[in-house]
Amino acid sequence: MTAPLPYLKMNGLGNDFVVLDARARAIKLTREQVRAISDRATGIGCDQLIVMEPDTIDGVDLFMRIYNAEGGEVDACGNATRCIAGLIAGETGKDAVTIRTNAGILVATIDGDRVTADMGVPKFAWDQIPLAEPFADTTGIELQIGPIDAPVLHTPSVVNVGNPHAIFWVEDLAAHDLGRFGPLLENHPIFPERANITIAQVMAPDYIEVVVWERGAGLTKACGTAACATAVAAARKGLTGRKVTIELPGGPLGMDWRETDDHILMTGPWTLDGEGIIAPGLLGETAA
Repeated sequence: MTAPLPYLKMNGLGNDFVVLDARARAIKLTREQVRAISDRATGIGCDQLIVMEPDTIDGVDLFMRIYNAEGGEVDACGNATRCIAGLIAGETGKDAVTIRTNAGILVATIDGDRVTADMGVPKFAWDQIPLAEPFADTTGIELQIGPIDAPVLHTPSVVNVGNPHAIFWVEDLAAHDLGRFGPLLENHPIFPERANITIAQVMAPDYIEVVVWERGAGLTKACGTAACATAVAAARKGLTGRKVTIELPGGPLGMDWRETDDHILMTGPWTLDGEGIIAPGLLGETAA
């Protein structure tokens, strides 16, 4: 019989997580178990499931394993980074927390309920994103949805911020149904590892509104790496400066694409919503 697992429920601007603590006891989940936990109708419900694991690298507080709601493991999640950093800061009293993910080591500084995460350096080369074919200029690649002479969405900027992202620039967010086009674009053959899809409307030189379809999760209230990707893509295109507010459906994130080293600094709130126990019946197979 599978032992019950305690969990925390957290969110960053509505991007919500089920968090499991595997620092003292190893936890291995199947894709089906992740799906069962993440299911909003029959499980606990979340955009991503996070597992905190011990790390052997000196100076690193923990390893953060990230699963999307569909069950697959992904490399980075900006909002989860801020949530876990806030949680560990509360445990340890530290004002800076170091977290390792599959995308690398991230440092986050904590100021009350706000966390600034250093998300590292974005990647712009076509084979780093990655794309299925070469593009010399990734500020806008040849990709469109709709009639060839009147496309609905076209010429996205592409960038990797731990995950592959495509940002479509539009004049009116409300005029586009990303819930309709998101699955098609996420799975477009140009993206061999699929992609997070964002539609973005530049409202001012320091303010952008976005809607995000997250790879493996669907429409989400917030996506930290998408906010990072949008900020750097806008700056590359000359649409904004390097400091910008990204307004997501769940609220704003402050972005600073630092000139000195090209690191992206993302600032926003984190919230601990509650805790509970995952019953053995939900897990089915043994999680050990």
